[in-house]
Amino acid sequence: MGSLSFLAFSTIRCSINIDDHEPTKQNMNSIKLKGSSIYSSAKVDVLGLKNGAAMTTSIATSENLYINTQEVRQNIPTKKQLVDTFRQGLIIEEGVGYRQTIVVRSYEVGADKTATLESILNLLQETALNHVWMSGLLGDGFGATHGMMRNNLIWVVSRMHVQVDHYPIWGEIMEIDTWVGASGKNGMRRDWLLRSHATGLVFARATSTWVMMNQQTRRLSKMPDEVRTEISPWFIEKQAIKEDNPEKIDKLDDSARYVNSGLKPKRSDLDMNQHVNNVKYVKWMLEAIPDKFLESHQLSGIILEYRRECGSSDVVQSLCEPFNEGGIIENGLITDGVEQNNKISLLNGYSVSSGITDQGNGLLQSLNPIPSSYTHLLQVKGESKNEEIVRGRTTWKRKIKTMPLHP
Repeated sequence: MGSLSFLAFSTIRCSINIDDHEPTKQNMNSIKLKGSSIYSSAKVDVLGLKNGAAMTTSIATSENLYINTQEVRQNIPTKKQLVDTFRQGLIIEEGVGYRQTIVVRSYEVGADKTATLESILNLLQETALNHVWMSGLLGDGFGATHGMMRNNLIWVVSRMHVQVDHYPIWGEIMEIDTWVGASGKNGMRRDWLLRSHATGLVFARATSTWVMMNQQTRRLSKMPDEVRTEISPWFIEKQAIKEDNPEKIDKLDDSARYVNSGLKPKRSDLDMNQHVNNVKYVKWMLEAIPDKFLESHQLSGIILEYRRECGSSDVVQSLCEPFNEGGIIENGLITDGVEQNNKISLLNGYSVSSGITDQGNGLLQSLNPIPSSYTHLLQVKGESKNEEIVRGRTTWKRKIKTMPLHP
């Protein structure tokens, strides 16, 4: 039998009977301990299960000797842990970073058997939450510490930047490292590094900025001193992506080339903070890009600037415009606007300078994938005005194709 432990000041061994009849509201939400003594915590043997099995766990008791079964099911640590065998996680970076081993599952990949961007973003969120879990600071909120819970605060992301060099494939084992640092006086930076467990090849890097919001007023809040005291010992000076001068994303208007309107959040799109999860934003943004482009390109980077949260009753519009620094993408041709011989054309998924010629053997002398970019905007459509939800910039590269040896 396994044993899961909470921080205990004193313990008592007793038993809980679980009836064979259908569960009622009371025994689904709480269970009563036998005995009359009151302790700050109790070690409990759960006996009489339908399958004849038994387990041992630790639970906190209340004065009436009823306990909330959520505490048993979650078993949130109350002190720092170094290893989490269930989540394949461990503390690194001299006691402040976190590493989790992930196996890419079948439902996390697309038709090409590589992990989707949405799956990667979900894994970033999951490892961040597990990092807080391991720290012993987690309350019962969505990544909120005990001090944040006392001040009715939640985390909201204000900016995220992800760079993808390679996509892991189905069944591949991947290591995800994450750590946190200070961002100004009232913010926190969180970074990630994703790499292959087998080869050490770096798949992706990500950095993000987080601020606090009052859960009731939905307004941004300064970081209370007690919260700063909780999290500042975990801060380190290390960046997965250096952003000395973060790229500014211009706001699109209704003249954008691609527009997808009438997007409505579903109940399944809401997270535990009752607003649309940021991964859903990315799906809406990518849906505005033409299918033909997506068939021949692979996303290599994304920058997101969050402006406001999106609620369940909002109607969203996704705007998208082709963009490339110093030029505009037009039908697969990127023009820098200087002179004709400086144009770069795309041939079979590769960039070919106008000065490069075929040497008679069908092989090109220069084959460098050239990225393409799109600017994005998600906004709430209102009767009087439209409100920004998030601005975005996606960067793409042509999917690698095998070039024929002969024309």
